[in-house]
Amino acid sequence: MSLKSQRRLAAEILKAGQNRVWLDPERMIDIEAAITREEVRRLIHENAIRRLPEKGVSRSRTRVKHAKRKRGLRRGQGKRSKRRISKKTVWMGRIRTLRRRLRELKEKRIITKKTYRQFYNKAGSGAFASTSELERRLKTTRVWRTR
Repeated sequence: MSLKSQRRLAAEILKAGQNRVWLDPERMIDIEAAITREEVRRLIHENAIRRLPEKGVSRSRTRVKHAKRKRGLRRGQGKRSKRRISKKTVWMGRIRTLRRRLRELKEKRIITKKTYRQFYNKAGSGAFASTSELERRLKTTRVWRTR
């Protein structure tokens, strides 16, 4: 009772895959008896063999996500993968501001060249998180000159 050849012929005639061919369970005897293409075509005409519709990708999950995003959900930090700043970029921004501030202080003669060099090296080793921390350290170590 194998209907492999009938299914294959029907798939070729209907221009669909074999999995999309529907065989009427009540007309199995007629389908089994069909050997030629002409007989299979007749069964297709009689609706004993049909082509099933294509299955698409469901959009229901997407619609739910879209509705949630409209309400302001699903927009947290974890969803912003492309906007993350690399550690190197953060470091470059920080070290450049620290070095710029140290240069300004040296040019205004608020700190000496020796102090400038010491704190420049400390900044390079990651001792300060910000310019405010750098200035706080300069004032606590009493190297900040007051006129």
